[in-house]
Formats: sequence, structure tokens, C-alpha cells
Amino acid sequence: MWRPLADLLLGRRTQGRPPSGNGASSFHLGWLDLPPAREVSVELEVVRPPAVDRLYFWALQASFAPDGGGGHLGLQWNPRHGGARAVNWGGYESGGSILAGTPSTLVSTVEDPNTRTWPWEPGRRYRLRIHRSRQPGWWSGEVTDLVTGAATHVRQLGGGGELLTDILVWSEVFADCDAPSVAVRWSRPRALLPDGRIVSPSAYVCRYQGFQHGGCTNTDSRADEVGIVQVTNTERTNPVGSRLGP
Repeated sequence: MWRPLADLLLGRRTQGRPPSGNGASSFHLGWLDLPPAREVSVELEVVRPPAVDRLYFWALQASFAPDGGGGHLGLQWNPRHGGARAVNWGGYESGGSILAGTPSTLVSTVEDPNTRTWPWEPGRRYRLRIHRSRQPGWWSGEVTDLVTGAATHVRQLGGGGELLTDILVWSEVFADCDAPSVAVRWSRPRALLPDGRIVSPSAYVCRYQGFQHGGCTNTDSRADEVGIVQVTNTERTNPVGSRLGP
């Protein structure tokens, strides 16, 4: 799509499909001052859902220390699945290979071991939780509906390691930069430490996929009275490096 020369010169991308390698624009919230943990969790609410048939992925991510691989647990707006609703628990080894995982018991309209059809609802809070399983080196992904209290075990992931580090949450958007605005809210970040203490990060740090890497420049992360909201197709009020309260 043609874009005004001024936008290109200013490093501004607010229209059209992101030209990144995977066709997505992502933005992240890193958890600050958090020691290595046995498990981590956060609440996610899709405040304003997508209106286009493109993939949106919102996830909690952790690295498995000391092995160096990582996994991401989250909800998807995914047109390949029934009702475009899905849950994903997958990840990669430090070398880039896809991590092995156990089969999921969740019924799915698409045969994808990482992503399963799951009927989440907008305006409803879900707790995403990554924790160690009984088998060393394996990690469980769990999603709890905070209205009903029902916890769903997605599956286990063979990430190796003993502790979780480099925690962050993110939005990955495969839609046009000017697609109707979508908003999700993150709240109540928690980590269980090896000594049994439950702690929260001191703050989130804002990160955005840069213009030079194909990212949209009209995404934003901002605090409200409940948590931190990530919004697409909006004015950016908090630039890279901004710190927001958890």
C-alpha cells in the first residue's frame, strides 16, 4: 500500500499490513525486578475484541532456566478455530526448534498440538498460569475462568530447566495497522519463588516492535485503574522504555 513520504521519513506506520518477517506487529511488557520463580501467573481480559479475520495472540511468556528455551501461554483470536477462539501453550528451544509437549485433552477444530479450540469470552478475566509439573523439566500451562472458577489444563511442555525467568506479557497482531482498535488488559501479575514467597514485579517496561523491524507505530500500553491495557490503532502515549505500575 502507498504511504505518504512523510510517514516513511518519520518512521511512522499506521496503515496496512506489517511488513515484518512473520507478518505481525508485536508489543511487550517486561516484568522488572523479579527473581527466578517456580511459577508465574497473570490475569488477562479481552476488553475490546478483534473485528477482522486475522490472528491476534495475547500471551504470558517465560524462559526456562538454566536451559535457555522458553514458552508462551495465552489466548488467541484465531479464524482457523471454532468461533475464532483458541488457547495456546507452546515454545522453542534456545536453538529455535519447537519444544515437545504432551497431547492436549482439549477438543479442537484444527489439529495443532500447540493451539487448541477454547471458548473464551470478551469482557471476562482469565488467569494464565505456568508452573512446574511433577516430572522434572516439564511445565504445565493452565487457564482459569475467574467467573466460574474452572481451571483448564492445556497440556505440559518439555522446556527443561528448574526455574522461570525473563517474564513478560505481549500482544502479537497479524492484522493491518489500521484495523479496528483492539484492547486487552493485564492485571495481578504474580510469581511463586522457590522459598514460597509470592511476589509481583516492581513495574512493567514498555517494548514495541520497531518501525525498522516492520512494527506498527500506533500501538500503546497504558495504565488504568485495574491494570495495564495494550491497545492497537491508537495514539502512542508511552514510548519504548516507559515504566508502568503492575
